[in-house]
Amino acid sequence: MLIHPWDAAHDEGEWRDWLSRHDFGQLAVNGLPGEPPWVQPMHFRYEAEPGAYGRALAHLARPNPLWRALEANPTVLLSVVDDYVFAPGPWTAPEGTPSEHGTPTSYYAAVQLRCTARVVDDPAEKAGLLNRQVAHFQPEGGTAPAVPGEAPFGRLLSGIRVLDLEVTDVRAKFKYAGNKPQEVQDRIAARLAERAGPGDLAARSHQLRRGASG
Repeated sequence: MLIHPWDAAHDEGEWRDWLSRHDFGQLAVNGLPGEPPWVQPMHFRYEAEPGAYGRALAHLARPNPLWRALEANPTVLLSVVDDYVFAPGPWTAPEGTPSEHGTPTSYYAAVQLRCTARVVDDPAEKAGLLNRQVAHFQPEGGTAPAVPGEAPFGRLLSGIRVLDLEVTDVRAKFKYAGNKPQEVQDRIAARLAERAGPGDLAARSHQLRRGASG
């Protein structure tokens, strides 16, 4: 992922704050020789850790075909992308030039977590990590905990494997017209507010926030 200086996270807190509000991404696993990489969409729980990049927890079905590749090379990439929009060319045209000279582009936020994966098969540890994931998605409860050998989920534990992903590096990008003159940024923000389609207001919020703190 190319990250220009004007698109880089302003500090570690920016990407951590954004990631704390996201829990769905794509896990990229190196393929076996002669195969392309595996890419698995999945929910995950991110857990921040003091003095470290933290870890992500997820689980997948045992029949999933990526396990062989993952066990051959545990270095993986968890990619999370959101708040993306398409900006038509006229929005980005420099002041004093024909609107059709503007360059169509996309704006988005992306965080990529480089991780070392540990596959968990021990029933007790697997149940504990799985319950932590459920607690993230259902803080209100309502689902019985997984306990090895006990109903209702104990017998189902053998059908899944848990991924404990230790984050070893982070790359973050917030591409929101940071390289444009202020008058062009103001125009883009106004057009996003007017269109107010999917992602537009979130993108506008990022653009205004980063402009104010840049």
